Amino acid sequence: MNEQVPPSPSRRKVLRTTAGAAGAGLGIAAAGAPAAQAATASAATTTTAAETGTAAEAAPRRRGQTMAGVPFEGRSTVRVGIVGLGNRGNGMIGLFLALPWVRVVAVCDPVREKAERAAAKVVAAGQPAPAVYTNGEDDYENLCARSDLDFVYVATPWDQHFPMAKAAMLNGKHVGVECPVAMTIAELWELVDLSEQTRRHCMQLENCCYGRNEMRVLRMAHAGKFGQLLHGAGAYNHDLRGLMFSPTYYEGPWRRLWHTRLRGDLYPNHGFGPVANYMDVNRGDRVVSISSFGTPALGLAEYRAEHMPPGDPSWKETYIESDRTISLVQTAKGRLIRLEHDVSTPHPYSRINSLGGTKGVFEDYPARIYLEPDHTNDQWADFSSYAAEFDHWLWKEHANPPGGHGGMDYIMIYRLMQCVQLGLVPDFDVYDAATWTAPVPLSHASIKAKGAPQAIPDFTRGEWRQTRSGVDSVRPS
Repeated sequence: MNEQVPPSPSRRKVLRTTAGAAGAGLGIAAAGAPAAQAATASAATTTTAAETGTAAEAAPRRRGQTMAGVPFEGRSTVRVGIVGLGNRGNGMIGLFLALPWVRVVAVCDPVREKAERAAAKVVAAGQPAPAVYTNGEDDYENLCARSDLDFVYVATPWDQHFPMAKAAMLNGKHVGVECPVAMTIAELWELVDLSEQTRRHCMQLENCCYGRNEMRVLRMAHAGKFGQLLHGAGAYNHDLRGLMFSPTYYEGPWRRLWHTRLRGDLYPNHGFGPVANYMDVNRGDRVVSISSFGTPALGLAEYRAEHMPPGDPSWKETYIESDRTISLVQTAKGRLIRLEHDVSTPHPYSRINSLGGTKGVFEDYPARIYLEPDHTNDQWADFSSYAAEFDHWLWKEHANPPGGHGGMDYIMIYRLMQCVQLGLVPDFDVYDAATWTAPVPLSHASIKAKGAPQAIPDFTRGEWRQTRSGVDSVRPS
């Protein structure tokens, strides 16, 4: 049974108002007023299917048209609105401003000083002062309703991602969302339906897909260097205890509170996205089931006992999230993907990032490789020796990109905005967003069912059998 996550009060509030967002946007004009009603109905159908364990076989009837292979419209200037200006949003705004064909038109955050700080960055970059939306949690709706926006970027707490993506599409805007794109299977289906009905792209902005190592492995896999692919692994193993208990790093304890609600993999996208790309998931293969197992939840409580004073609000919290979650995902072709999640115990950072096939294996952290016939001594070899031949053209053109996470944030924003400007098909779409996020609720359900496999819906409704382009893109002429 795929248990749905109970929405927080703030999300219930925004869901009441989102359906009434301005209806004159491009998406409503193209799809007609019944779009939202149809999406809601299909989401309800999907919830029933998921609860009976037949989600993959009982995909709701398509009420729009596929978004696979659909290009952006193309435009000389890409006009962007940014919602959420905390750590992530504030860090990303400079990457949008670094692109001469991108204009930041509007910014939104309920904390006025954060929005004003972002607006000052826009002005300092030589652009006109953006509109500022700071009138409470729902003011993002007014940003989405603007007629002078092409793309909305969402970098807010997780429970706000779904209503904000929904509002953007209903108002005719393409939208890119930080991880995860939603928190329930019903929400994922509704985003798929809305993208198809409004003809707007809804994308999970998975920056790790644009890491230099990840893109090199992807090209090598497509070139057959690993032979027939068999298995892969990805993770988000990152000690976040200090940040989750910090009174200033996050805007409130929202991230820590998810550890009181779910037991499964809260953040699968960084590990899942790259491996799914290696295996052409949704582009020739698809993931069909997930089995998850979790350790006891001890790490956060121990950290609290050692570091938080008596009377701190965190002492009212009961943590249920597994300190380490391990999931096995199986594909239609029989391949296996191992996912891990651990943010509650001390350990070095690792996304694992591994791929194996009939001719060899790559493992990251540190990067090392062994391939036949290149290597014959059962010793790991130097992965950098493959850079000249297999580095992606984006990394050859931007060898020292600005921004965080080793430059992959910039590479992602550059490529996305390039696709919007030139009218290209995006490297990933709403089907990838839904697939990469599905382990959030499904791993929780599997752990509660003592590891019983949970069906992963086919969000493409059968189109996964068709090969098509992805992150391994061709440089535009």
